Amino acid sequence: MVAFVGSILVTVLMAAGIAWYGKRRPVGAPVTWGEAMVGATYVFFLLFWAYGVVPDRWLAWADNELRWRPDKLLFGPGEILKPQANDGWLPFTITWQTVRDIIATGIYGVMLAANVAGFVLWQKRGKKAEQAVERSDYGRPLVREGV
Repeated sequence: MVAFVGSILVTVLMAAGIAWYGKRRPVGAPVTWGEAMVGATYVFFLLFWAYGVVPDRWLAWADNELRWRPDKLLFGPGEILKPQANDGWLPFTITWQTVRDIIATGIYGVMLAANVAGFVLWQKRGKKAEQAVERSDYGRPLVREGV
């Protein structure tokens, strides 16, 4: 559990580092070759960590400490998920290993959503929201600008 939580913490701290750097770097500033290589290495390591290490640590924790194996069946509270093979009503069997894999897939989904959100935030940094100005039928603002 410590390794899994630690891997999540490293991911969050690295992503926070990108957000912090994005706030201090001026938009449109030229990028040197060295800055580009450091940035690319940093982002590569972050993506490797988020898509490789975090799910691996989850799977290792679920397999070892939680013992979510394929022979351990999930019956649910009050045995509502009991399969027909064990005198239940459900036409299929759910194992704890299946739950483990669904959670691992969810981790990938969360990382992908965070990845896309990070791209959007980086591209929109430094842009201010436009104020809503009432416009005429011809698309011109009705309020004189600069007044």
